[in-house]
Amino acid sequence: MSTDAVLYDYPGPRARARNRILTVAFGVLLIALLYWVYSKFDDKGQWAAVLWKPFTKASTWTDYILPGLKNTLAAAAVAMVLSLAFGVIFAVGRLSDHWWLRFPSGVVVEFFRAVPLLLLMFFIFFGIPFVTEKPMSNFWAVVIALTLYNGSVLAEAFRAGVRAVPIGQSEAAYAIGMRKSQVMGQILIPQAARAMLPVIVSQLVVLVKDTALGYIISYNELLQLGVNNVAANFGNVVQAAIVAAIIYIVINSALTATAGWLGRRTRRSGKAPRRTTTGPTVLAGAGGEVGAGA
Repeated sequence: MSTDAVLYDYPGPRARARNRILTVAFGVLLIALLYWVYSKFDDKGQWAAVLWKPFTKASTWTDYILPGLKNTLAAAAVAMVLSLAFGVIFAVGRLSDHWWLRFPSGVVVEFFRAVPLLLLMFFIFFGIPFVTEKPMSNFWAVVIALTLYNGSVLAEAFRAGVRAVPIGQSEAAYAIGMRKSQVMGQILIPQAARAMLPVIVSQLVVLVKDTALGYIISYNELLQLGVNNVAANFGNVVQAAIVAAIIYIVINSALTATAGWLGRRTRRSGKAPRRTTTGPTVLAGAGGEVGAGA
């Protein structure tokens, strides 16, 4: 029985007809809305070729958009790795049997989940120099803030995934003599990561988009270079924002597609091997030949 059949009943003929009518109606409304937006932009001259012409020049891409995209991807890639490590470590800490490890881990996770990301960036970029008496790199200010916030969210996702694994699996592992670290690392966390993959990917997509907040501390990411600087030089802020939005959509769509491929791959690798027919097997006991099996 498929999962869909368990979750809800298949629609009948009348329900399917109603769904088709609603789909067509909403499609028409969406097209009308898009045309209305297009006409309003057209009335203001926002589709004029002169405003889009800078994006046909190589210098616009090499001087502004591509360097900003490179910085965005660099900050996002480092923050993704650190956030996943942070999430796993603090999820394990929150699941610890020792209160002196479980309680501080919970405080850290709840604190960084509650503090706004922009405030974290401000505090790290402007506050740490008062302690270290050295200027803070805006790249690392963005990365550390993204790691603390998104890592805390991922820690809760991993913890929920571990709790969702049937308890019988960990009990069986303890029964054969495995230590808790082995049970966590070899049984629970891999299954939790697989089960929580959609949540993890959604949070990583949020992380990529949140790199745009780095412009507030002058980090030259895509929003800073590809929108603000382009608009300041060519006076086409709407067009620059549309181009940047398309780039973000492409990046996040690629990330989602990669996660979907990984999910399908892990599901295939996790399936039990197909049973094969073997020849007769003779079981010998104290009384000689007992029998044969196929």
